[in-house]
Amino acid sequence: MQNNLLIKKPELLSPCGDMERLNLALMYGADAVYLGSDYFTMRSAPKNFSPEQLKEAVSFAHAGSKKVYLTCNTFPHSEQLKDFDRFLAAAEESEVDALIVADMGLLSLIKKKAPDMEIHISTQAGIINYESARAFYNLGAKRIVLARELSLDEIALIRDKTDKKLEIECFVHGAMCMAFSGRCLMSNFMIGRDANNGLCAQPCRWEFEMTDKPRPGISYPIEFDNGGTYFMNSRDMCMIEHIPELVKAGIDSFKIEGRAKSAYYTAVVTNAYRGAIDGYFNCVDDNYKVEPWILNEMDKVSHRQYSTGFYFSHPNEEPNIDKNGGYIVNWDVVPFVEKCEHGIKT
Repeated sequence: MQNNLLIKKPELLSPCGDMERLNLALMYGADAVYLGSDYFTMRSAPKNFSPEQLKEAVSFAHAGSKKVYLTCNTFPHSEQLKDFDRFLAAAEESEVDALIVADMGLLSLIKKKAPDMEIHISTQAGIINYESARAFYNLGAKRIVLARELSLDEIALIRDKTDKKLEIECFVHGAMCMAFSGRCLMSNFMIGRDANNGLCAQPCRWEFEMTDKPRPGISYPIEFDNGGTYFMNSRDMCMIEHIPELVKAGIDSFKIEGRAKSAYYTAVVTNAYRGAIDGYFNCVDDNYKVEPWILNEMDKVSHRQYSTGFYFSHPNEEPNIDKNGGYIVNWDVVPFVEKCEHGIKT
């Protein structure tokens, strides 16, 4: 019989691209949210938060005893650093709970200019071993977001070999990148949009053909195991059925990907993982199985073919390539319930 009272319940961390998604994430059970502002964010497509909106968002979250983490996870060029003082001042004024940082220079600036600011090291930093984790901890990091290329056994080893005060965060759901820890040059090379500054056009999702230079106009499909021409198109991660394994590996925060995704996605996926986490911790034995309604919810959001990422297999063994283009869409959103009066939802 398990005793989950002795196990720390992991934080559920949800994405939000605007106030609507923040409200829904907190309403449906997130313990914390992460979001971007006008600068230094890897997701420039969402609306993101102005300084005024950021202050409002943090105030709203804190009123419900929830946390807000602000992304600062790009790799800025020198000319972009002129905006950092303004960014940092807005972060401090809004009283965000932590900054998510990838660049060593920005980490140094934060420690110098805002020494009391909590720092989380982004997955973009590519942490895959305990010595790297220790190094960032010694530089002042409170939390590390591990690279998605790690197995559960490797995560457990990092947990075992690092100070228990260092928190470990891992992605458990959402889109994956074909490049190591999201460090990709394809978008910049092909169409001039810098993926490492939040402008990725996702060319890895495109369908490719090969042309014969001496015979222009003649093209050939590029095939991957006879499965089609999408040979860099990663599947989506879904670890909803593996909450016990994630908890036992020592992960402190379960992170859902998707700041650029819809409010509906934010609500449904957050609610499902809230149900799965609570279900496991309320289970009185070691035979926890996720409830059917939770699995059904996973099918109700648009997604690529699901996988368990690299938690159970090495990239060389299972590259997790989705050989179909586009999303799987089995359900459509009809209305949003805005209020309930006299037992009637409108």
